[in-house]
Amino acid sequence: MHIALVAHDAKKDEIVNFAIAYETLFKPHELYATGTTGKRIAEVTSLQIHRFQSGPLGGDQQIGALIAENQLDLLIFLRDPLMAQPHEPDIIALLRLCDVHQVPVATNLATAEMLIRGLWRGDLNWRKLLD
Repeated sequence: MHIALVAHDAKKDEIVNFAIAYETLFKPHELYATGTTGKRIAEVTSLQIHRFQSGPLGGDQQIGALIAENQLDLLIFLRDPLMAQPHEPDIIALLRLCDVHQVPVATNLATAEMLIRGLWRGDLNWRKLLD
Protein backbone atom coordinates (compact mmCIF):
# COMPACT_ATOMS: atom_id res chain seq x y z
CA MET A 1 0.00 0.00 0.00
CA HIS A 2 1.19 3.52 -0.83
CA ILE A 3 0.60 6.01 2.00
CA ALA A 4 1.35 9.75 2.15
CA LEU A 5 1.93 11.63 5.40
CA VAL A 6 1.54 15.41 5.46
CA ALA A 7 1.16 17.88 8.33
CA HIS A 8 0.94 21.61 8.75
CA ASP A 9 3.51 23.14 11.10
CA ALA A 10 1.21 23.17 14.13
CA LYS A 11 0.49 19.45 13.58
CA LYS A 12 4.04 18.17 12.94
CA ASP A 13 4.51 16.87 16.49
CA GLU A 14 1.20 14.99 16.23
CA ILE A 15 2.10 13.26 12.97
CA VAL A 16 5.57 12.38 14.26
CA ASN A 17 4.06 10.81 17.39
CA PHE A 18 1.50 9.02 15.19
CA ALA A 19 4.29 7.60 13.02
CA ILE A 20 6.18 6.44 16.12
CA ALA A 21 3.06 4.77 17.53
CA TYR A 22 2.31 2.94 14.27
CA GLU A 23 5.87 2.42 13.03
CA THR A 24 5.51 -1.37 12.90
CA LEU A 25 2.33 -1.09 10.88
CA PHE A 26 3.83 1.46 8.46
CA LYS A 27 7.04 -0.50 7.89
CA PRO A 28 5.89 -2.83 5.07
CA HIS A 29 4.22 0.00 3.12
CA GLU A 30 5.58 2.52 0.63
CA LEU A 31 5.61 5.88 2.43
CA TYR A 32 5.67 9.40 1.01
CA ALA A 33 5.75 12.73 2.78
CA THR A 34 6.25 16.40 2.19
CA GLY A 35 9.71 17.74 3.04
CA THR A 36 9.85 18.70 6.69
CA THR A 37 7.24 16.17 7.78
CA GLY A 38 9.18 13.35 6.15
CA LYS A 39 12.46 14.57 7.59
CA ARG A 40 11.09 14.73 11.12
CA ILE A 41 9.53 11.26 10.90
CA ALA A 42 12.72 9.77 9.43
CA GLU A 43 14.80 11.27 12.25
CA VAL A 44 12.89 9.40 14.98
CA THR A 45 11.85 6.17 13.24
CA SER A 46 13.45 3.56 11.03
CA LEU A 47 10.83 4.13 8.33
CA GLN A 48 11.92 4.60 4.73
CA ILE A 49 10.12 7.67 3.38
CA HIS A 50 10.22 9.18 -0.08
CA ARG A 51 10.34 12.92 0.61
CA PHE A 52 8.88 15.50 -1.74
CA GLN A 53 9.25 19.29 -1.56
CA SER A 54 7.66 21.07 1.38
CA GLY A 55 3.98 21.84 0.87
CA PRO A 56 4.31 25.53 -0.02
CA LEU A 57 7.07 24.70 -2.52
CA GLY A 58 4.99 22.14 -4.42
CA GLY A 59 5.00 19.02 -2.23
CA ASP A 60 1.21 18.98 -2.07
CA GLN A 61 1.11 19.02 -5.87
CA GLN A 62 3.67 16.22 -6.09
CA ILE A 63 1.46 14.06 -3.87
CA GLY A 64 -1.52 15.14 -5.96
CA ALA A 65 0.26 13.80 -9.04
CA LEU A 66 0.54 10.39 -7.35
CA ILE A 67 -3.19 10.47 -6.67
CA ALA A 68 -4.01 11.50 -10.24
CA GLU A 69 -1.86 8.62 -11.54
CA ASN A 70 -3.61 6.15 -9.22
CA GLN A 71 -0.39 5.52 -7.28
CA LEU A 72 -1.56 6.51 -3.79
CA ASP A 73 -3.87 4.44 -1.60
CA LEU A 74 -4.17 6.55 1.54
CA LEU A 75 -3.47 10.14 2.59
CA ILE A 76 -3.02 11.29 6.15
CA PHE A 77 -2.95 15.07 6.09
CA LEU A 78 -3.09 16.61 9.55
CA ARG A 79 -4.31 20.12 8.80
CA ASP A 80 -4.33 23.14 11.07
CA PRO A 81 -7.92 24.39 10.72
CA LEU A 82 -7.22 27.52 12.76
CA MET A 83 -4.42 28.95 10.62
CA ALA A 84 -4.75 30.26 7.08
CA GLN A 85 -2.22 28.66 4.75
CA PRO A 86 -0.62 30.61 1.89
CA HIS A 87 -0.95 27.55 -0.37
CA GLU A 88 -4.61 26.86 0.54
CA PRO A 89 -5.64 26.41 -3.13
CA ASP A 90 -3.11 23.57 -3.43
CA ILE A 91 -4.51 21.93 -0.30
CA ILE A 92 -8.08 22.16 -1.58
CA ALA A 93 -6.96 20.71 -4.93
CA LEU A 94 -5.24 17.82 -3.15
CA LEU A 95 -8.37 16.99 -1.16
CA ARG A 96 -10.49 17.28 -4.31
CA LEU A 97 -8.22 14.76 -6.06
CA CYS A 98 -8.73 12.35 -3.17
CA ASP A 99 -12.49 12.67 -3.66
CA VAL A 100 -12.30 12.27 -7.45
CA HIS A 101 -10.01 9.22 -7.27
CA GLN A 102 -11.62 7.58 -4.22
CA VAL A 103 -8.52 7.87 -2.02
CA PRO A 104 -9.31 7.75 1.70
CA VAL A 105 -7.99 10.84 3.48
CA ALA A 106 -7.71 11.70 7.16
CA THR A 107 -7.37 15.35 8.14
CA ASN A 108 -7.27 14.81 11.90
CA LEU A 109 -5.92 12.23 14.35
CA ALA A 110 -9.30 10.64 15.06
CA THR A 111 -9.85 9.75 11.41
CA ALA A 112 -6.20 8.77 10.93
CA GLU A 113 -6.54 6.31 13.82
CA MET A 114 -9.65 4.78 12.26
CA LEU A 115 -8.02 4.37 8.85
CA ILE A 116 -4.80 2.92 10.25
CA ARG A 117 -6.65 0.48 12.48
CA GLY A 118 -8.74 -0.55 9.47
CA LEU A 119 -5.54 -1.09 7.51
CA TRP A 120 -4.16 -3.21 10.34
CA ARG A 121 -7.31 -5.35 10.43
CA GLY A 122 -7.32 -5.71 6.66
CA ASP A 123 -10.56 -3.76 6.26
CA LEU A 124 -9.12 -1.23 3.82
CA ASN A 125 -9.58 -3.01 0.54
CA TRP A 126 -11.79 -0.39 -1.06
CA ARG A 127 -10.16 -0.69 -4.49
CA LYS A 128 -11.75 -4.13 -4.93
CA LEU A 129 -15.11 -2.68 -3.93
CA LEU A 130 -14.84 -0.06 -6.67
CA ASP A 131 -14.01 -2.54 -9.46
